[in-house]
Amino acid sequence: MVDPSAAPAAAPAAADRLTVLHLTTVDVSLDLLLGPVISDAVARHWNVVTASAPGPHVAAVESRGARHIALMSSTRRFDLLADLRTAWDLWRLLRRERPDVLHTHTPKPGLYGRVIGRLAGVPAVINTVHGLYAQETDPWWKRLAVYTAEFIGGHASHAELVHNPEDLEVMRRFHLAPRSHLHLLGSGVDVARYSTPNPVSRERIRGEWGIGDDVVLIGSVGRLVAEKGFRELFGAVEGLEGARLVVVGGEDPDKPDALDPDEVDRARRSGVIFAGFRSDMADVYGALDVFVLASHREGFPRVAMEAAASRLPIVATDIRGCRQVVEHGVTGLLVPLGSVAALRSAILRIVSDASLRRAMGEAAQRRACDEFDERAVLRRIASCYAETLGKRRPRVARVPRD
Repeated sequence: MVDPSAAPAAAPAAADRLTVLHLTTVDVSLDLLLGPVISDAVARHWNVVTASAPGPHVAAVESRGARHIALMSSTRRFDLLADLRTAWDLWRLLRRERPDVLHTHTPKPGLYGRVIGRLAGVPAVINTVHGLYAQETDPWWKRLAVYTAEFIGGHASHAELVHNPEDLEVMRRFHLAPRSHLHLLGSGVDVARYSTPNPVSRERIRGEWGIGDDVVLIGSVGRLVAEKGFRELFGAVEGLEGARLVVVGGEDPDKPDALDPDEVDRARRSGVIFAGFRSDMADVYGALDVFVLASHREGFPRVAMEAAASRLPIVATDIRGCRQVVEHGVTGLLVPLGSVAALRSAILRIVSDASLRRAMGEAAQRRACDEFDERAVLRRIASCYAETLGKRRPRVARVPRD
């Protein structure tokens, strides 16, 4: 078996290249969630194919060196007929492309993708659990539905890469996949990209938003949906003196919990800045003083890791995922889910104490450098491919060295 821990010195012949197909529901996940994974695979001289609904992020995905195939019926909404059409399109795609690895992501593709990939004879069907869509605090019927779907998918795949150790424990306890298929992946970001702030960019972006040096700028990043805790956050910062909130992220009208336009307008009138989608996130974090993530559900929140690497103190809900990023009282503060009063109190504590902000921010960056470097995650993915293919077929040698 070939060790996949270092990049090959030269590109192998086209016929000898590993073909990996990444499957998601929508193109934004390929771009923002899997961008580094795709770039790393291309750097290893693999053939990288991506499949999702078409959209504005396809160009960014293809600019990384991947080929994109549009699944025209793929949607985040619950639509049985559309999902069946997408499943049929995936079957035909797999029979045509014959990938060595099918790597599925996000809930719906994670279910039908694993099953269809196995039926289509893909040598390595691998799924990443970005966060189980049910927690132990959820109603029993939701847990039953989610765990049943995960059980079906988990027993169809050849390997499960689990971001969060709490999810891994749940999957083991309820036998949602064979134990030998479960791997703790962890999560990470490009720490170097976020750890060096640009003072010029900070001044420019704050000026763009009309924020002076005397104002503590609170930031939050996420789609404008209730699950991200924006309703609680808007309430927590209302009337807060000496501070402003900026929200970076676009609308997501396909989600059933999308914020109503009236809610956004009310928050805007109360002083919240809505910056929309931004591609210059390293500079955006550099313009902030505090980061808040009031989410109801997270797997291993990338935005919180980026904020930590950017030397920002973090206020986050005390849920799975956030607990793995924020060390309470050291790198930030954890607050009970859904409590506007607790969220406001934690934000006020950090906003009103510059020395605390500085100490927590420095501790957050140290933790990010030590624990959230994406290079280790990318090596684990490549190793999983090699191990899984090595069990399935002898041509695992096509997985190149690092």
